[in-house]
Amino acid sequence: MITAMPRIAIAVNNFDVAITVFRDQMGMFVDDFSPETVPSLGAHVAMCQPPGGSNIELMAPSNPKEPLSQALQKFLDRRGEGVYAMMLEAPDPNGEAEILLERGIKVLPLMRGAGGRDIHPSSTHGVLIRIYPDGSVAQPSNPTSEAPYFSGIQKVMVATRDASIAGEVYGERLGLAADAPEVDEKRGVLRRLVRPPQGGVIELVSPVDTTQQVASEIDEFLQSKGEGICALVLNAGETTQEQDFELFGTRFLIEK
Repeated sequence: MITAMPRIAIAVNNFDVAITVFRDQMGMFVDDFSPETVPSLGAHVAMCQPPGGSNIELMAPSNPKEPLSQALQKFLDRRGEGVYAMMLEAPDPNGEAEILLERGIKVLPLMRGAGGRDIHPSSTHGVLIRIYPDGSVAQPSNPTSEAPYFSGIQKVMVATRDASIAGEVYGERLGLAADAPEVDEKRGVLRRLVRPPQGGVIELVSPVDTTQQVASEIDEFLQSKGEGICALVLNAGETTQEQDFELFGTRFLIEK
């Protein structure tokens, strides 16, 4: 049983710059795990851990001989910086992988040095999903953020060609709670909300009326990049305005 969506990973070219931006401009607590992950995985890894919501994981290749570093470099070469993977948790990732295989989900062989199991994006509408053991990363006991006081990820938006079908994959095959499909006329999209048990929301969206701005943007994303995660939604303090910006190839929507 998948229990949580603890973090979303972003692949970056310049790891030190990314840490500085998320710490100093986004006001987030950032824990750099590179002293452990460079020798063991061949990749730089840092965790942005603001209060509330899912974490933002920063990843960059380091050792071209290691599988994770090779995968990150291949992603960066093909797509540039951006959202690399959605991390989910389960009590027994290997056992969960066997269940998902039986449901028709393409689960990849265990990567050397990996702490979890990978689901191929072709099975999950363009999203690389990694399933880790429960509690794979410890949270600070009292996480804080500084101005502009952004929260962790409240919602992950996934652009799909048919949100209704995508919802069946995330609901029936991944075993997550999925709302019925509904048309959001204001945004011009068909959407389904998927809710991991321990919080967070995955919003599957597909354009139905491209005269609306949001639908037009999603349609453009699908045409240029294909299905996949198109935006991360954060909350902010009362004094911070709603915002829409891009960092390291990742679109951030800031809501009140």
